[in-house]
Amino acid sequence: MDLNQPLAYRVRPKTLDEFVGQEHVIGKDKLLYRTIKADRLSSLILWGPPGCGKTSLAKVISETTKYKFTKINAVTAGVADIKRAIEDAENLFINPSGKCILFIDEIHRFNKLQQDALLPYVENGTVILIGATTENPYFEVNKALISRSMVVRLEPLSKDDIVKILKNAISNKEGLGTYKLKISDETLESIAEVSGGDVRTALNGLEVAVLTTKMGPDGYIEITNEIASQSLNKKKAMFDKTGDSHYDNISAFIKSLRGSDADAAVFYLARALNAGEDPVFMARRMVISAAEDVGLANPNALVMATSAMQAVTMVGMPEARIILSEAAVYIAKSKKSNSTYMAINQALDDVANKDTGTIPMHIRNAPAEGMSDFGYGKGYKYPHDFPGHWVEQQYLPDKILGTIYYKKGENDVDI
Repeated sequence: MDLNQPLAYRVRPKTLDEFVGQEHVIGKDKLLYRTIKADRLSSLILWGPPGCGKTSLAKVISETTKYKFTKINAVTAGVADIKRAIEDAENLFINPSGKCILFIDEIHRFNKLQQDALLPYVENGTVILIGATTENPYFEVNKALISRSMVVRLEPLSKDDIVKILKNAISNKEGLGTYKLKISDETLESIAEVSGGDVRTALNGLEVAVLTTKMGPDGYIEITNEIASQSLNKKKAMFDKTGDSHYDNISAFIKSLRGSDADAAVFYLARALNAGEDPVFMARRMVISAAEDVGLANPNALVMATSAMQAVTMVGMPEARIILSEAAVYIAKSKKSNSTYMAINQALDDVANKDTGTIPMHIRNAPAEGMSDFGYGKGYKYPHDFPGHWVEQQYLPDKILGTIYYKKGENDVDI
């Protein structure tokens, strides 16, 4: 066993049957499983969070394909490395098939020029591309490459999947099988839970626990919950605040506020703060939600959200979490109305796409002498001169007279 290699590397699956998890894409009845088994693979983009099995799946493909398999990392590689891989693939003396599978880890780190360099060779079949990325490929990868590839979405591994992989690592002689270990299922489940779906984190934590624990008098290394906890970092943030899942989380937060689920709103707020999200950003989103989704059902929600944003700016973390939580629960629990949101959207649409006519002359301003001679302001009725401080008169242009933009919602307060 080469202890210089991490445990996660030593116990990587070599065949599809050894691969654990991702049944939704590589189950035995799935297309990807069948194409890998038949070695009839087309270009792939493997998209998923760290530690979900992207590189391991590429490793399995490398063990099963008859084609030359080349791996490069976008962090350190450039156009020259791509050209070298292409030249090797096209050299019939060393590669009679004339094509290769090119695995590019972190493909989203390639710039447009580097991605464009791949296009002709993916197009003519010289290269079967397998790109791995943690970022949304529809944002980060050349659209021409996307159109020529199958995008495969991998999910974080389940706790049961990670426990299964940990047990295999303990019994596998290439893993920790040469050690005499005592570790309970409860401890393995605890490691899996803290890993947050990242099997690499779980395996690294297990390895640290084993290598730093002394053998007991009975000749066994016993890994307790406490030892396992000390060997792992705190539960990982489930998303990077600058990555694609940032948008997924904020979307879930807003939809939870709109759907009046205070518990879900607080959860997604906590998830964002745990990942280092800017608390002022979260407060700004609640100001928008208070106006868009609560609206006139509870006008005080906008006051609350605006006050929260100001307070968060003044106070900062960690205390800002309390202010954000109060605002989130208040907005979530408020009655909802989008009547004003719908009103402005319809008015903007009309202004942009219709001939809405001209402003009636009697409500135009006449700031300069002589303008009233042309009808500016002529006939205007000053509402405060009338009973109840209201008088009937036309305000909308003639062409859209009678149009109703604000339609009172069933939850709107009386104003």
